[in-house]
Amino acid sequence: MLRVLAVDDEKPALEELLFLLRADSRVRSAEGATDATEALRRINRALDAGPDGDDAIDVVFLDIHMAGLTGLDVARLLAGFARPPLIVFVTAHEGFAVQAFDLKAVDYVLKPVRRERLAEAVRRVSDLMGQAAAPAPLPATPVAVDSAPDQIPVELGGVTRFVPIHSIAYVEAHGDYARLHTDEGSHLVRIPLSTLEERWAARGFVRIHRRHLVALGRIDELRLDAGATTVRVGGAELAVSRRHARELRDLLMRHARR
Repeated sequence: MLRVLAVDDEKPALEELLFLLRADSRVRSAEGATDATEALRRINRALDAGPDGDDAIDVVFLDIHMAGLTGLDVARLLAGFARPPLIVFVTAHEGFAVQAFDLKAVDYVLKPVRRERLAEAVRRVSDLMGQAAAPAPLPATPVAVDSAPDQIPVELGGVTRFVPIHSIAYVEAHGDYARLHTDEGSHLVRIPLSTLEERWAARGFVRIHRRHLVALGRIDELRLDAGATTVRVGGAELAVSRRHARELRDLLMRHARR
């Protein structure tokens, strides 16, 4: 069962979160802290007692906007601990999801907190705790692991979904946002296209236009017509800018040979 610390500098929000957590049968204990300093002191004291002590904390449910240190600051500090607790962010602001998952957060729950959504976050934490407790099988051969996340979090109606990156065919720029196009539909995320271009270059995504980033392996057709270059990706036809056209043709040729 989980030992939980909830951190929020708004007392009514903290009390409501603690009430919901204590009502979950998977939670052994849930205590609260009203600022980052108190939370860090509590976590340090628990670590001093040892990982198996009654005060040890398994997971921190952490608000982002707080006076003094923010929740993101706390998560960065906890990442340097020898045995950091798991992190679940609970916030009214959906614009920090990417930073949160870069900090290895287990989940990102939007306020006002719904009982069902919080229960899903607790389930994810419980599953991870169970995996950590189970003995890890020894690999037969060394396996190279890509350190970049395999999924990207997207928010829809207060629910965080995790979209596999391999399911994304192309990405369309929308100012400071980007729209991810998959076979099942599209999702808007608050990440500039230039950021995704840098992060996903090693995954085979290439810039073909100031507005589009495309998964190289999802290009079905390259067409040159009256000096204009386009590609077909599924049912979409996308323009290729002149500055990217030659590089794209070279990449597609090398990809085809492989």
